[in-house]
Amino acid sequence: MDAVIDEPKAAGATKPTAIDLRAEFASSGLAEVLEQLDRELVGLGPVKQRLREIGALLLVDRARARFDLQAVSPTLHMSFTGNPGTGKTTVALRMAEILHRLGYVRKGHLVTVTRDDLVGQYIGHTAPKTKEVLKRAMGGVLFIDEAYYLYRPENERDYGQEAIEILLQVMENQRDDLVVILAGYGDRMERFFMANPGFRSRVAHHIDFPDYSGEELEAIGGRILETMNYRMSAGAQEAFQRYIDLRMQQPHFANGRSIRNALDRARLRQANRLFNSERPVTAADLATIEAEDILASRVFSGGIDSYPPLRAAD
Repeated sequence: MDAVIDEPKAAGATKPTAIDLRAEFASSGLAEVLEQLDRELVGLGPVKQRLREIGALLLVDRARARFDLQAVSPTLHMSFTGNPGTGKTTVALRMAEILHRLGYVRKGHLVTVTRDDLVGQYIGHTAPKTKEVLKRAMGGVLFIDEAYYLYRPENERDYGQEAIEILLQVMENQRDDLVVILAGYGDRMERFFMANPGFRSRVAHHIDFPDYSGEELEAIGGRILETMNYRMSAGAQEAFQRYIDLRMQQPHFANGRSIRNALDRARLRQANRLFNSERPVTAADLATIEAEDILASRVFSGGIDSYPPLRAAD
């Protein structure tokens, strides 16, 4: 059910006497979006709660418009802060869907970019690049990952400031047709907002994404394997728990992203092991990750995990 916030009323139309918000919630499809988010992402209770709260706010805002209690569209630009692999892009995708279902954006698509997509390398290059991205994003959500890289005051020949000025103008003047989400590490985003107060004044919702716990990362790994028709033996599950504990303490850990990469490497080792076994394999063999496929990781020797080579049969 897509509603337009400031849609003019037909001649003779009467305002409702009451609006059932629960019925509005059901008919809008918000429940489906939130249920899908629960299926996609383990944990993140505070983030999911904020999305529910924003959804409720928008439902109430839409109801107010039907009673002529509001004439201006709300500011919906957002900031997502947290470490890599905590689900920011997935939540942005679902946020775009929520906004579309409630009629706040026309298309509901998500355009994900970084500094390189917006900032040019020579005079006259930045404005066309930024405007082209904005053109693609209109009617939906623009997700700018690591947004703080747009601002580089140490380089006087940097063109990021030009992209910032264009973004600020569009965020203010076309906020009824585009929602911008700025994302990145919390401390760097805070410095970015301090250096660019125009962004802070235009961002209405700040959502922090916490790191996953060891138990949540284990559950994420289970979901990933299940979608690919794999399973872990009991020994592999125990080894995977140990892997997570060790990997979380190492540099460049990226939460769910690191878990997915680790399982890709485990699958590679499993394939290598089966290929070199020189015996027929069963369906169970092909579907099972064994402890040795996990324990071969360099994490257990204090190094960062890497892909093992595929050995040819002797």
